[in-house]
Amino acid sequence: MRISVLQHVPFEGPARIAHWARSRGHELHISHLYAGDALPHPDAFDRLVVMGGPMGVGDEADHSWLHPEKGCIADAIAAGRSVVGICLGAQLIAEVLGARVYRNPVKEIGWMPVFLTAAGQAEALTATLPPELTVFHWHGDTFDLPPGAVHLAESDGCIHQAFLHDGRVLGLQFHLESTPESVDALCTHCADEIVPDAYVQDAGTMRSVDPAVYAAIDAALMELLDRLPTGAGTAGSAAD
Repeated sequence: MRISVLQHVPFEGPARIAHWARSRGHELHISHLYAGDALPHPDAFDRLVVMGGPMGVGDEADHSWLHPEKGCIADAIAAGRSVVGICLGAQLIAEVLGARVYRNPVKEIGWMPVFLTAAGQAEALTATLPPELTVFHWHGDTFDLPPGAVHLAESDGCIHQAFLHDGRVLGLQFHLESTPESVDALCTHCADEIVPDAYVQDAGTMRSVDPAVYAAIDAALMELLDRLPTGAGTAGSAAD
């Protein structure tokens, strides 16, 4: 399978998604949009992965690539490709699909649980995942559920944590791809956002989480990426 990754800042790369791709023998290409890399054409990939970043979906005046990136996501969905969005990536997908993206009542920063909804527990893609899973969060915005999408997961601080559209477009508000290195990078580069609040942990707590938590999110990530269909008109199934 050919995978294209859209990366928005140097310190939020694909992390364990890249490990998954290598372990499965998939091709992976990263477009560093912040550095001026060109956007990929849908014919060049079977799955598009849209990473996170500290900017918002409406910050097009500050980031000239945001508007064409939304077009790239829309083209990928229209072409029948599989699309995965992480944090900002999920917000961008939601907006492209016609949903509103806006400020969440609270920021979620740190290791906190998400819960599968009843629909998430019934959906084939997520039915075998733990009904409660501690994951890594770093966001202040949220989104309405895109029309027709399945609401997969929620948390105490944010209702819309994950959705599935057309069986092949997956939005995750949280970070299953996290590693100790990627968490450390966020704590370093976005330290100004770590302001004490009900759903904001301090950097020491975020950096010292039990390794078993990483193992659990890694297992969930591998399962989701393995099971998510590549969509119509692509070079092979997710298991190829």
